[in-house]
Amino acid sequence: MPFSTREAKKSDVPEILNLIRELAVFEKEPESVVVTEAELEEAGFGSHPEFKCFIAEEGGVVVGMAFIYFRFSTWVGRTIHLEDLIVKAAYRGKGIGGALYTRVMRYAANQKVRRVEWVVLDWNKNAISFYKKTGATIMKDWYLTQMDETGLKRFIQTQDGSI
Repeated sequence: MPFSTREAKKSDVPEILNLIRELAVFEKEPESVVVTEAELEEAGFGSHPEFKCFIAEEGGVVVGMAFIYFRFSTWVGRTIHLEDLIVKAAYRGKGIGGALYTRVMRYAANQKVRRVEWVVLDWNKNAISFYKKTGATIMKDWYLTQMDETGLKRFIQTQDGSI
C-alpha cells in the first residue's frame, strides 16, 4: 500500500505522542518521555506554535513522523533542528523515513534556513549510514550537553539558595 506525507494537525497529537514513546523505547529510554498530549497541543497547535511536525500515513494509519523547530545560530542565522524522525518498526524499509527526511529538507530549503541540524546516537549505524549517503556531516568533535529539570533546580539552588 502506498504511503503519503503531510503536515500534522492537532488531531494527530495522540499518534505523535505514541511515536515519541516508540522512539524512546528504540533509544532505550522509555521512562524519559514526560511530555503530555496537552503540552504538545499547546506548543504545536496553539496561538504561537513552537514546532512543526510532518506525518507519514499508509492507508490512513499514521506510521511515522518528523518533528522540527526553528533555532537561531549566532554564526549562520536561522536554522531548523530535526528533533525526531521515527517510523513504526513494522513499516521500516519502505522508504518512509527517507520521504519524511526529504520533506524536512525541502521545507528547510523553502524557509531559506542556512542549516538543518540533528543528533544521532552513535550505535544507530543504519541512520548514520543513511545520513552520510545524503551528504550530511557527522560531527564527532562536538559533545551534546544537557541539563535536565533536576539538574537545573540543583544548579539554581547552589547559585542563590532558592528554587
